[in-house]
Amino acid sequence: MPDALEELAKPVIIGRSSSLFTRITRIFAAEMRTDYSLRVLRDLMSSDPGDYGGNPALRIPTLQTPQGIWFGALNICRELWRRSSPRPRVVWPEDLDEPLLANAQELVLQAMATEVTLIMAKLAGASDSAHHTKMRKGLVNMISWLEENASSALAALPPHRDLSYLEVTLFCLVTHLEFRDVLPTASYSELNKFCQHFATRASVRETPYRFDT
Repeated sequence: MPDALEELAKPVIIGRSSSLFTRITRIFAAEMRTDYSLRVLRDLMSSDPGDYGGNPALRIPTLQTPQGIWFGALNICRELWRRSSPRPRVVWPEDLDEPLLANAQELVLQAMATEVTLIMAKLAGASDSAHHTKMRKGLVNMISWLEENASSALAALPPHRDLSYLEVTLFCLVTHLEFRDVLPTASYSELNKFCQHFATRASVRETPYRFDT
C-alpha cells in the first residue's frame, strides 16, 4: 500500500457524488483549492474494505494521499485544510464552546448519521419496524430543532471566518434530505434561507448531488 500511495499524483477521495459525507469533503477540497480525483464506490453493499480505500468500517469517504489514508469526513476535511496554502480561517467543531453552537453541530452530525441509516435500511428492504419509526421521528425532531435554532447558532459563529464545519455539514444535510426523498424540507423556511445563501459559493456549484453512472 505505501508504494501505491507514493505514486499518487494528487489526493484521491473515494466516495460517491450522491453521498452526503462525500460532498462535505468535496466542498472543503474546493474551498481549500486542492486538486483531487474522485474514485466512485460502485457497490454500496460491498463488504470488501479494499473498495472503501481500506476503511475497515466499510464506509465512505476515504482520502488517499502520498502520506497515508484518512477515514471519515472530518478527518479528511482537516487534512485538506492542512494541505492548503494559505490556510483559510475555518471554525472546527471543537471551537464551538457555547451550548447553542455545540448542540447545533451535534444534532447536524446525528441527523446525518440517522438519515444515512434510514436510506440503507430502505435499500435493504428493512424499513418497516419500530426502530425505523423511532429513528425517523428522531430525524424530524432534530430538523425541527435546527429550524428553530440554526439562525441564532450561525449568527453566533466567529464573524472573521472563511468557513465553518457547521455550515458545510448543515447545508449538505438539508439539501440531501430532499435529494434522497427522505424528508420534505419546503416547510423549513429558516433552513432553506440558509441553504439558498450558502449555495451561492463556488464550491457548492462545483459539487452538486448526482447519481454516478
